[in-house]
Amino acid sequence: MIRAFQWDLGRQVERLDWLLKQLPRYADWGYTELYLHLEDAVEFTSLPGVARKDAYSRREIERLVVEAARVGIGTVPIVNLLGHTQYLIKVPELRELNELRGPDGLPLEMGQVCPVHPRILDIADALIGDMAPYCTAGKVHVGLDESFSLGRHPLSRAEIAEIGLAAHFARYVGRLNGVASSRGLRLGMWADMLALLPGAIRLLPRGIIAYDWYYYPFGKRPRIELRNFAEYDLAPALRARGIEYWGCPMNGSFRHEPLPVFGERIGNLRSWWRRCNDVGAEGFLVTSWEPNRLAIEMTTAVDAAAASLWLDPGADDATEMLARGFGRLYGASGARELARSALACDERAFAGNSRWEVNERWDTASTRRGLGRYTAERAFYRSLAARGPSLPKAFAASVAFRLYLAERDVFVRQSADHVFKLRRRLSRRGAGDPGLESGLRTLLASAVHFAGIARGAKATARRLWALSRDTRVRGPNEAIASRDAARAGALARWIRGCLAQPDRLMSASPVCGRWQLRFDVVLDRPALQRVVVELGLPEGSWRTLHARTQIEFRAEAARPLAGLRREMSVPVPGPEARLRICVRGLGNVGLSRPELTDGVTTLLARSWRPAEVRTIGRPAPRAGFPRLDWGRNAGAAPLSFGA
Repeated sequence: MIRAFQWDLGRQVERLDWLLKQLPRYADWGYTELYLHLEDAVEFTSLPGVARKDAYSRREIERLVVEAARVGIGTVPIVNLLGHTQYLIKVPELRELNELRGPDGLPLEMGQVCPVHPRILDIADALIGDMAPYCTAGKVHVGLDESFSLGRHPLSRAEIAEIGLAAHFARYVGRLNGVASSRGLRLGMWADMLALLPGAIRLLPRGIIAYDWYYYPFGKRPRIELRNFAEYDLAPALRARGIEYWGCPMNGSFRHEPLPVFGERIGNLRSWWRRCNDVGAEGFLVTSWEPNRLAIEMTTAVDAAAASLWLDPGADDATEMLARGFGRLYGASGARELARSALACDERAFAGNSRWEVNERWDTASTRRGLGRYTAERAFYRSLAARGPSLPKAFAASVAFRLYLAERDVFVRQSADHVFKLRRRLSRRGAGDPGLESGLRTLLASAVHFAGIARGAKATARRLWALSRDTRVRGPNEAIASRDAARAGALARWIRGCLAQPDRLMSASPVCGRWQLRFDVVLDRPALQRVVVELGLPEGSWRTLHARTQIEFRAEAARPLAGLRREMSVPVPGPEARLRICVRGLGNVGLSRPELTDGVTTLLARSWRPAEVRTIGRPAPRAGFPRLDWGRNAGAAPLSFGA
């Protein structure tokens, strides 16, 4: 079984010198293929408008590929040619390729390419041709994953009407295979679309490679998130068609995670290794996605831990595998203690949309749950950060930034609670109460202090980024800290306004609204749900106040029956507002305990019983191709709080 690893360089450009130093390590660990996810992070001489400003030059990619070959690693570039093609559509001259059209028939600025556009094969040939010299493993990977917008273009709709959706997809794969074959290359593709369109398999060209992926621990078979995590098995049909089958775990982060959830990554690796051996897979590819918010050395440690699957299979639990991974990366001394610390971070992971939305806004963080969880996390990371000088630099920098996120979690929620307490004091004792001014000044001092913490976090984020990246580029963590500093400044200005006019305490603030709608989302059957709070406008339309995609990106949520309960908190105008809670995407949700509070008065939703759970939406489909329309409600629950 071929053992491969992937670098996602499309989200951030890693320094070439850092990458070159890693290749001999990966060769020593038993990896023989490198997959490069690049998008616009490389020069395409045939399409000069595609590459972004900090893209790798062709000479740099050549140096990387040559060094990989020197140590016995073949390279497979990934050239996305269906979904994830915004890197092409962003170019005005290529926007016509877009599958998505506006009401006027013109291509939108966001989307994916149309498989039957007259220019698409010429573009594919140009991209693959430019990458062909770097395909030293004799393959090119064309992506094709998560392409949910099929059939929106008039040309694709016409072909689908004639031959069907599965044949439409398979025909495009065949066309791309022709392009790759003309360059002497085998074609690879992600397999998720085949799980959604199994009828396409019998129509695919023989000899291509299907890379099956799923990023949570599983039993005998992987699962499909969009179908409420139903099991599937592509291996028999692909084998019967003469298509090579690979299994693909993931080594690192889901989007905004500052650290991998190490134990779940090890569990995912072990699940795929077992499956690949059970079905006789030709390859095992450890993928990497969106590592730009963490230190890439932390995902490298997971790659090193994965090597235990073939180097020392007796290391059969997460602690042992991770200890050996850290040992390969940093030396055996202290590796086991480092593994224990990393796994302890898992229990306090900053993971899932319910945690991440504080990156974008603070006024949705105030809930009924209290601060206990967040203060405990802060205490843990303060203790771990104090060991920084004894930790590897990448782990120490990661923990330092994670500590900042823990500090912010406490500060934002504590500040909202403080505002509500001051509102109650104002309502009881009036604007002339000396304790009101004292409380406001305490809150002001806290906001000013946190603004300094946020500015310090910018430097922490920069240190983390500089471990392997160009310091002239500002990373997303630094941008988060900058926005936080600005929000803390806005909160300080709001407090000063309240000191001048105490009645302003009842106005909306950066940490809570004039009124706050709170309710629980009960996610019994996870899929791809998005919960939206909408405000009714006078003319009869509805405006979105807040939306949260309910994916948790944790093993506990990656199962058909999860029983998760997550609170949502949304600032709203007041009790007389026309409100409703909606669900979009795939799957249904339960809603419970809706209430409206301004900190002084709490109103319960009329006609809702205290323990009632109302279900809105439809169950996730068990078959067929998903039709994702994030702009359309699949169910709604109206709310009334007025007299």
